[in-house]
Amino acid sequence: MLFNSFEFLLGFLPITLFVFYFFGPRLKSPFTGLWLLICSLFFYGWWNPAYLFLIFFSIAFNYLISKRIYPGQKKTLIFGITINLLGIVFFKYTDFIIYNLNFVPDLSLGYLNLVLPLGISFYTFQQIAYLVDSYKGTKKEKDLFSYGLFVSFFPQLIAGPIVHHTEMMGQFRNPLLTKLNYDNLSRGLFVFMMGLAKKIVIADSFAQIANKGYANVSTLGSGEAWASSLAYSMQLYFDFSGYSAMAIGLGLLFNIRLPQNFNSPYKSLSIKEFWRNWHMTLSRFLRDYVYIPLGGNKKGNFRTSVNLMTTFLLGGVWHGAGWTFIFWGFLHGIALVIHREWSKLGMALPKIPALLLTFMFVNITWVFFRADSWSSSLEMLYKMFSKVPGTEGFYLVSNYYDLPVWIAGVVLLFVPNAIEMGRRLKPTLTYLLLNVLLFLLNVIYLNSIVKNDFLYFDF
Repeated sequence: MLFNSFEFLLGFLPITLFVFYFFGPRLKSPFTGLWLLICSLFFYGWWNPAYLFLIFFSIAFNYLISKRIYPGQKKTLIFGITINLLGIVFFKYTDFIIYNLNFVPDLSLGYLNLVLPLGISFYTFQQIAYLVDSYKGTKKEKDLFSYGLFVSFFPQLIAGPIVHHTEMMGQFRNPLLTKLNYDNLSRGLFVFMMGLAKKIVIADSFAQIANKGYANVSTLGSGEAWASSLAYSMQLYFDFSGYSAMAIGLGLLFNIRLPQNFNSPYKSLSIKEFWRNWHMTLSRFLRDYVYIPLGGNKKGNFRTSVNLMTTFLLGGVWHGAGWTFIFWGFLHGIALVIHREWSKLGMALPKIPALLLTFMFVNITWVFFRADSWSSSLEMLYKMFSKVPGTEGFYLVSNYYDLPVWIAGVVLLFVPNAIEMGRRLKPTLTYLLLNVLLFLLNVIYLNSIVKNDFLYFDF
């Protein structure tokens, strides 16, 4: 069940909201939490009921192991983290490991072709953070069902944000949780509709251009190669921006404030600023549970550089099982090390060159993120930086009919984002009309195009 599906928009969400607000105030807190837990597990199991057994095990295991973790009991913490990581490794990296082992002479192992369970990286990282926080002495969850809701709350279950227990449980236990809050409802609906439009109108339109280009790399000219790479940069941006806005909007519909996970990263003036604004809760996780435990910037210049590289190599591995993802993480690690050294010189670039340099670096490195193979990524880069004529004509990947989506995409990069606009929302006729227009636009596109999964579902 996708956020951008009629099953979700016209069935699951209205029913969940109706029961939440109609029965919640009458039956109070235990019912409310249990209802949200049941709905969240139903939402997750819709994809594949078999996934439920995996998330049940993950929730039960981490809840029980957390009860045995106290400050000083490091072995229990390491055991818990290891089991969690082994689950990700098994489903996500087994075939990649087999692929590399098969380079050994006379070794020919068969692939398992495992299907990656949806959201496993996100809810596993969320629970690893909970175990570490338990080891540090933060308050633990006493109720298994409440812990299950913390892990599985459907707006952020599949692709984040990665939340902390302390951010969520106080909100779930708020006695006013099921009281109608028209400010939250109006803001939540507006932010959700903005996110949905970004996904189905902008991101999915750019996807058609990018997919065509990356499927025909060998026939692209240099102009077509640039159009393909830029289209993917825009697709990924609006796909994840759309999902992040929809998650926050859905949270507000239930009077839950999720942390912001995306903050106009293509406006960034440095690679450091980019990572503060792109997938913000993953960056927070990597900082708090990888970079700082490694020593952060407290153990000298060389060690700081090593820690940055290690953190972003792991970030690359997390995003995908392939050498292209690892190299992508390596490039971003190198860029952060260079930026750190450059910053010591005290010579800041002017705003526009800094913005363009940051964006171009990010756009070029996305090639390794998107290409199907190492050779395909290198060929795409070769086409981008060589004067190669296209064998199918310039309009192989894009044409003048795509001009409106390019204009809309560029404009949306620089206007206030959905979250910023939601904060400014007031109950005026203008915002009412904008909500109605967004709804009509989304319905038109939902009826006219093939629904695409969100890209971060694969990570």
